[in-house]
Amino acid sequence: MSGGAIAALIAAGAFVLLVLLLAIPLFKLGRVLDETTLAIRKTHEGVAPLLADAQGTISQVNAQLEQVEGISQNVNSVTTNVAAMTSIVSSTVGSPLIKAAAFTYGVRKTVNDRRDADAVRVARRERRSRRKGGA
Repeated sequence: MSGGAIAALIAAGAFVLLVLLLAIPLFKLGRVLDETTLAIRKTHEGVAPLLADAQGTISQVNAQLEQVEGISQNVNSVTTNVAAMTSIVSSTVGSPLIKAAAFTYGVRKTVNDRRDADAVRVARRERRSRRKGGA
């Protein structure tokens, strides 16, 4: 055997060793890819029922929102009616009530002013009579 043949055998052995060392990670990578494929398949199988449930839930929410829209339209109608009724009542009853309140205030003020004036007259008479009697 010549030196070149020995070198070739050593190179071939090193190449086989290199191939074996690279084959182990490639084999492990293949198993990881298999597990990943299995996980993706299971996830895909589990997503379909979730999407169906989500679609049912969204349909129910839409039905509830339609009911809420009807209720809010009714509330808006009631609010408009109450505002109109308040306007009618205030214009019909409010004006006479204001006039009645103003009239009663005027009567009370006049009665109080007359009482005060009478009290002042009585006090002046008493003071004059005291001055005349005491002087």
